[in-house]
Amino acid sequence: MEQSSSLKLLGSWASSYTHRVQLALKLKGLEFEYIEEDLTMKSPSLLLHNPIYKKVPVLLHRDRPIVESVIILQYVDDTWPDHPIMPSDPYDRALARFWCHFADDKLGPAVGAVFGSSGEDQMAAVGQVHENLGLIESELREGAFKGKRFFGGDNIGFLDIVLGCGSYWLAVFEDVTEVKLVDPEAFPLFHAWLRDFEEQKEVKETIPAIDKLLEYARGIRQMILLSHTATSTASNATTDAATIATAKVDVVVDGSG
Repeated sequence: MEQSSSLKLLGSWASSYTHRVQLALKLKGLEFEYIEEDLTMKSPSLLLHNPIYKKVPVLLHRDRPIVESVIILQYVDDTWPDHPIMPSDPYDRALARFWCHFADDKLGPAVGAVFGSSGEDQMAAVGQVHENLGLIESELREGAFKGKRFFGGDNIGFLDIVLGCGSYWLAVFEDVTEVKLVDPEAFPLFHAWLRDFEEQKEVKETIPAIDKLLEYARGIRQMILLSHTATSTASNATTDAATIATAKVDVVVDGSG
């Protein structure tokens, strides 16, 4: 087993992208040192090891940095092949990568738009979320993942990690924005998968407590709504609030790697 001195993870406690890497390392049984980053005041270490994007997560393996959560997951699986998270079949690996891209390119931004908007714009974003969830539901019902407990089969795999570390925010955003995103009747298979995912030991060890997530999300939402009311003559306090909100919402739904 790798010792914590050889694996270090720079991350943010609320970042679903950080949670992806934490979960993968736990599933692999790998020890690591976790270093919390304040993304409103980025550390010299983060800027040194990810000078291009300046985002978390960053995995340091023997002091060599690997960045971007999906790339880190594949690196971890290649480096420590025991307890694989990627499918063994090339076609299944391609499918997992495709739906991973879908989650980051389509579903994630739509969820972020729900959280960061209001009124008609928010309703349009909710429609996008439902459309995207409908596509996943269809794959679970009659597509490539039909009859599987997890997207990875009997055990949590690559796509489960990518989709699951982020989908727990759906319930948080429902509470904060008072809109319904995951209706168990409309998306029964996705809903069942998410509940099963959240009950796994390693997931419970990784995902922060719901009360902490709710408090954090409410604070961000308040700052976002405040920023929407700002005008060209906005006070410095309002402008600062908008800047902070943007930085923090990146951690939650978009752009943290």
